[in-house]
Amino acid sequence: MSVLVNKDSKIIVQGFTGSEGTFHASQMIEYGTNVVGGVTPGKGGTTHLERPVFNTVKDAVEQAGADTTIIFVPPAFAADAIMEAAEAGIKVIITITEGIPVADMIKAYQYIQGKDCRLIGPNCPGVITPGEAKVGIMPGFVFKKGTVGIVSKSGTLTYEAADQVVKQGMGITTAIGIGGDPIIGTTTKEAVELLMNDPDTKCIVMIGEIGGQLEADAAKWIKADGNRKPVVGFIAGETAPKGRTMGHAGAIVGGADDTAEAKKRIMKECGIHVVDSPAEIGKKVKEIMG
Repeated sequence: MSVLVNKDSKIIVQGFTGSEGTFHASQMIEYGTNVVGGVTPGKGGTTHLERPVFNTVKDAVEQAGADTTIIFVPPAFAADAIMEAAEAGIKVIITITEGIPVADMIKAYQYIQGKDCRLIGPNCPGVITPGEAKVGIMPGFVFKKGTVGIVSKSGTLTYEAADQVVKQGMGITTAIGIGGDPIIGTTTKEAVELLMNDPDTKCIVMIGEIGGQLEADAAKWIKADGNRKPVVGFIAGETAPKGRTMGHAGAIVGGADDTAEAKKRIMKECGIHVVDSPAEIGKKVKEIMG
């Protein structure tokens, strides 16, 4: 089992023929991901990377049966790309683009409410189900199949956690990079919930950072849900100064509960196994899983 993407997902790439889209689509295809085509307006009817190019997402859905998209569209046009995918009936919309204006994301976020789709990102590394589908920019060789799910705001820490888990002799069901922008489609809690409900996931790694309430909300949900599966947690940004954006646009300490210290306290109170350094993630998972 897995969540969001698997070997049967029919994936298209929006921004297919651009440099980013081309590079990452070729890596995804090499990994074995079922990429059925891509979208670049004006280039419909041509082929790229031996896959068909469509003018619109609607064409890709109708002609190739696409149900999942990954977006490598420049920031100014990315919100429109998200809304186009939702309108065309795409079920999983993974948005890699960084720097989408907040006003645009508010519009896109509101637009997809009530539509039968799930948005991951923006400003995220994507989603990978090892051995089945890599829909993102993560280095596929790091990930091996197993029973540990990963939810992370950070791209690099997603790969780091996966590498540690694998080096401890375990593997990953699905890793979800939710993105670090102020407005994202899928929250930490929602991503954790997907993995809690996946029968093959036995343990979850939850990586957060300073800023916002997402990790606290997830921790409270995990406790209310009865701590069904062990969760290992880490919060990045402990030494970050208040009031300054760090790395991600959403990583800014605005209130007392936004700090790494406060989030870690809440997580511990909710029964999460919190580690103080990302270097301890793998060992802690191993200790819990036995």
